[in-house]
Amino acid sequence: MSLPARPSARRPRLGFLGTGWIGRNRLKALADSGIAEIAAIAEPSPECLREASDLAPEATQVGALEELMQEPLDGIVIATPSALHADQAMTALAHGFAVFCQKPLGRDFAEASAVIQAARTADRLLGVDLSYRYTDAMRRIQPIVSQGGIGRVQAVDLVFHNAYGPDKSWFYDPEQSGGGCVIDLGVHLVDLALWTLGFPEVVKVESHLFAKGEPLPANPSVVEDFALATLTLETGTVVRFACSWRLHAGQDAVISAAFYGSEGGLALTNVDGSFYDFVAGHYRGTSRETIAAPSDDWQGRAVVDWARRLAEGHRYDPQADQYPQVARVLDRIYGRRVR
Repeated sequence: MSLPARPSARRPRLGFLGTGWIGRNRLKALADSGIAEIAAIAEPSPECLREASDLAPEATQVGALEELMQEPLDGIVIATPSALHADQAMTALAHGFAVFCQKPLGRDFAEASAVIQAARTADRLLGVDLSYRYTDAMRRIQPIVSQGGIGRVQAVDLVFHNAYGPDKSWFYDPEQSGGGCVIDLGVHLVDLALWTLGFPEVVKVESHLFAKGEPLPANPSVVEDFALATLTLETGTVVRFACSWRLHAGQDAVISAAFYGSEGGLALTNVDGSFYDFVAGHYRGTSRETIAAPSDDWQGRAVVDWARRLAEGHRYDPQADQYPQVARVLDRIYGRRVR
């Protein structure tokens, strides 16, 4: 297939593949930013397509990825079920489109690595919706840690408990999802820890996975709904995390990311069980300074940042090499053979 003609305007033309709740949220963020044109939408659900079209009434409606790639686009935003991400991303990249993909980029290290290789070969900008990096709280915490503001980081504690869990059946099929709460929620926790600390090597992984209160067996036919893991880094830092679906948490969600150093501490914490509102605190002994607080419209910042870089002419970004590192850790948490 020949590559479609590229628009001459600086404002990139984007297509959306999948416009469920999160796809529409990212579409709205882009539309509100004005940084890109929502030019085409591929969505099989009439209801989702109707709601997406209300947000982007000028967008062309097409049936599938193959038709989307016939449109004169600069990039494609992928928000489909996890089992489709890697193949769809590689197809779009091979045809010359930049790609922004929902997490996980792949269901395992092999899939994530294949997408990275495709992006590198095509020299196209690749982004993944690791959206918690873009909260005001983490954008304040990460520079302080990286600049040594809390000394040597000895421990990291991370939590993401969702008292509800996903409402789509494919999430509960290991073949389609790649896993349960770890690949859905834990991916954010592992990414936040490694990203904040500069992606050190993980030298040891210990984990405990459960499904409905029972330890998850090898080669399970169900996915985990509760997980505990401990990562030991080459620096000696120990990272502990817990995540779950449908936990009896007493509130909608429990979300936190705490970094404890020799000279202080920093933590992101959700407010009153919210999925969206966070505070960040800088701890010194028994004192605490609030360095970020609600309200913060952060959910669409990752895709807007990707579109901005696309508008500026960015091609493959070597920082994308970080994505398979997170996938490799998740494989080790699941006890999968890692190459």
